[in-house]
Amino acid sequence: MSDAKDIKGNRLDPWLDNYAARAHGLRASETRSLFAVAARPEVVSLAGGMPNLKDLPLDALADATATMLRKDGGRALQYGNGQGLPALREKIPEIMALEGIDADPEDVIITTGSQQAVDIITELFIDPGDVILAEAPTYVGSLSIFATYQAEVQQVTIDADGVIPEALEERIVQLEREGRRIKFFYCLPNFHNPAGVTLSEERRPQVIDICRRHHILIVEDNPYGLLGFEGQTYTALKTLAPNDVVYLGSFSKIFAPGYRVGWAVAPAAVREKMKLASEAAILCPSSMSQYSIAMYLDGFDWRQQITDFRAMYRGRRDAMISALEEFMPECTWNVPDGGFYVWVGLPDGLDAKDMLPRAVTNLVAYVSGTAFYAGGRSGRDHMRLSFCYPEPVEIREGVRRLSEVISRDLELRDLFGPTSSRPDEGIVAPAPDQI
Repeated sequence: MSDAKDIKGNRLDPWLDNYAARAHGLRASETRSLFAVAARPEVVSLAGGMPNLKDLPLDALADATATMLRKDGGRALQYGNGQGLPALREKIPEIMALEGIDADPEDVIITTGSQQAVDIITELFIDPGDVILAEAPTYVGSLSIFATYQAEVQQVTIDADGVIPEALEERIVQLEREGRRIKFFYCLPNFHNPAGVTLSEERRPQVIDICRRHHILIVEDNPYGLLGFEGQTYTALKTLAPNDVVYLGSFSKIFAPGYRVGWAVAPAAVREKMKLASEAAILCPSSMSQYSIAMYLDGFDWRQQITDFRAMYRGRRDAMISALEEFMPECTWNVPDGGFYVWVGLPDGLDAKDMLPRAVTNLVAYVSGTAFYAGGRSGRDHMRLSFCYPEPVEIREGVRRLSEVISRDLELRDLFGPTSSRPDEGIVAPAPDQI
């Protein structure tokens, strides 16, 4: 347990001994800790997964919001329903229907982004030491939640077609033999963050069958499902097994993240417990945000907006792949069919986490693959590059800058060997004010 002191010998945190045990596991995620640097205008950020909102009709949204406030402001600025605004819950099944999901508004619970939904589910199901299954790699934000609740995360191998069913069942059987309690399988089946892959249609019923036979709940996190670059969608796990899956959706990627509105569709008993847990934490989701999104869904062509987003992100994906082919042929990568991310494999002997300070010095940022593994024990041979926010010309320049760092590290590898055996002199990370 840390007992840091200032220069006068005083404890920096006088309440250190009073925290709950779980508080000592709180850590800043590798993506969040990059934001201050990546936000500098001279740095090309290929790190953050921020949606590009430049094509939203902001003037029309402003006028519509003013009209909504004049009409419904007394309710929009008041406390609301713990399960969420009924008018919004009525609309959400229309969105899910675009992916072939048949949802009842009564089964929908509104959350403060889908991140809160993950937090609630983890709170409800996890005792310290319980096992959560997740893909390897998986979303860093959920890993932070799992760590807070002192879960043991067991990650299962994926390939170009998503999680490997045989590997999933093998891990489950092994854990059951050890007497471990597996509470749920957390997965991102569509346009995965960070790997960019999609669970194949062939594997989806296999995953359902494995989890059903072993009585393991599935948490299906699907923020990118409508962002297939050719408009393609896939069979939801929720559709295949309505009573065995908690489905999570979000407006952050298909509209705007600033509203912080997501939703969950859960079996009735789970939904009721989620509602109680949400009310205990926040009383109710933001009424203003919910009224604003309901207004948007009623008064704007949101389907066309999603189509426009697909085309924009497809163009950025193409710019990223073209730049990788031009500047980083020594690396490997996936070509995602949707979403925000490319998962780049480094040449042997290079370390993405070790290389990051040198990349930032060269005015380009990415996220090391270590962020997406529990405990950061794996992933040093990969990096996540985001193409969602920068303009195509910025993407090309960012990859060019990154290629310079990789070239220099390859020279160091050839001189000194892999990073783990390389001398540290001359490659110290710069302080933020030196960047």
